[in-house]
Amino acid sequence: MAAVSCRVDYTVTNQWQGGFGAGVTIHNLGDAVNGWRLTWSFGAGQTVTQAWNATVTQTGGNVTAADAGYNAQIPTGGNTSFGFNGSWNGANPNPASFSLNGVACTGTPGSPSASPSPSLPPSPSVSPSPSAPSGGPTTPPGSYPNPGRVTGDIGVHDPSVVKRPDGGYLLAHTGDNIVLKTSADRTAWRNAGAVFPGGAPWTTSYTGGSRSLWAPDISYHNGRYYLYYSASSFGSSNSAIFLATSTSGASGSWTNEGMIISTNSSSGYNAIDPNLVIDDQGRWWLTFGSFWSGIKLIQLDPATGKRLDTTVRSIAQRPGSTAIEAPFIFRHGGYYYLWASFDRCCQGASSTYRIMVGRSTSVTGPYVDRNGVAMTSGGGTQVLAGHGGIHGPGHQAVINDSDGDVLFYHYYADNGASLLGINKIGYDSAGWPFVY
Repeated sequence: MAAVSCRVDYTVTNQWQGGFGAGVTIHNLGDAVNGWRLTWSFGAGQTVTQAWNATVTQTGGNVTAADAGYNAQIPTGGNTSFGFNGSWNGANPNPASFSLNGVACTGTPGSPSASPSPSLPPSPSVSPSPSAPSGGPTTPPGSYPNPGRVTGDIGVHDPSVVKRPDGGYLLAHTGDNIVLKTSADRTAWRNAGAVFPGGAPWTTSYTGGSRSLWAPDISYHNGRYYLYYSASSFGSSNSAIFLATSTSGASGSWTNEGMIISTNSSSGYNAIDPNLVIDDQGRWWLTFGSFWSGIKLIQLDPATGKRLDTTVRSIAQRPGSTAIEAPFIFRHGGYYYLWASFDRCCQGASSTYRIMVGRSTSVTGPYVDRNGVAMTSGGGTQVLAGHGGIHGPGHQAVINDSDGDVLFYHYYADNGASLLGINKIGYDSAGWPFVY
C-alpha cells in the first residue's frame, strides 16, 4: 500500500468584493501517486465557483478537488497545482488543514503573502484593459488544461462575451438570428433568446436565405451594446459584416445600423468574423477575415461605429494553407495580442481548429510570434489545441474580468456537440499568454 505524505501550499492570489481567486500546490512527500483527491473545509461559508486543472465539488463547507486526468500522477518529491475562483461573505480565512487521498497532509500549509484588502471590482468596460490583475501564474501548466466548469445552456459556436454594467455576462454566438445567453457568475448559463427574433431580411442575399448569422462580436461602450456580425454561406466570400446596437442587450431590442463592409468572389478576402478593438489613443478598429488572403483591419468612426476611410490593412495570413480566421485583438501591458484560429472548424470531433497568438506594440502591426515570425508570413504561437476529449478549440474571445484575463472559445465533444470553453489566461516572464 502506497505511503501518503504531503504538504499543501494554499495562496489567495486575488480578492475583490464578494469573490476571490486561489492557487493550490500539492507537494508529494510520500510514494508516487497515480490519481489524487485533495479535501479541505471552508470555515466561513466560502464557495468554489470555477476551477481549472482539477474537478472540484463541494458539500456545505467540505470541498473535494480531484485530478483532471492529465495531472493524475505525482512522483515522489514532485508537485502539481490547480486553481479556482470562489465567493465569500464577510471573511475569507485559509483552510486549516488538507488531506490527500484520505490521509492528512502533515506538512504545514504554505503561508501565502498577505491577501489584498477587499475592494470593489473595477467598473465593467468593453475596452481592452491595458493589464490584468497581478498575482496570476507565470508558468504554463505541463499540458493543456480542460475547459473550466460551466453549466446550463452551454451549446455555443463562435462565442463572444461582454461584462455587463450589473456585473453579469452577456454572450452572443452563431445561430438563427444570432443567439444570446446570459450568466450571473460566468459558470451557469441560460438562453436569452435571439438578437433579431423577427428575422434579419437584410442579410439573406448573403446567406442564401438562411437565418443563421455568424460570429458576432459584442461589446459595451458609452451606455450602448455594439454587435458586429457576419452574413455568408460556407466556403463563400459573398459576405458582409453588419452592425446592430442596443441599450439593454435584450432579445428584440437591437437596432439594425447597416452594413460595415462586404466582399465578393473577386475581393481576395472575406468579410466575416469581425472584432472591434479600441486602441490606447481611443481610435476604433475592426479586424476580420477568414481564409483567402487572411486577416484584415479597417478603421471605424467612434461616433457611428462605421467605416472611417477606405483603407484595408493586412495583418495576418497563411500563405499556402490560407486556413486562418476568427481574429481577436486584445491589449495587455505594452502589447496588442492578435489571437486567431488556424486550420479547420466545423467538422465536429474531426475539427482541427487551434488557437494561436502573435503580438505588436501597434494595433496596426506588424504582429509576430514568439520566434519573431511575422503573422503575415504564417507566424503564430500556439496557445491551445485539441487534447483528450476536447476537439478543435477555437473562435476565441478575450475579456479582462475582475479576476484577470479570460479566454472564451468553442470546442467539440466526442459526440460532435459544440460547447462553451472558458479558461483563465496567464502570462509568462516574456509576456506571452498561456491558458490554465
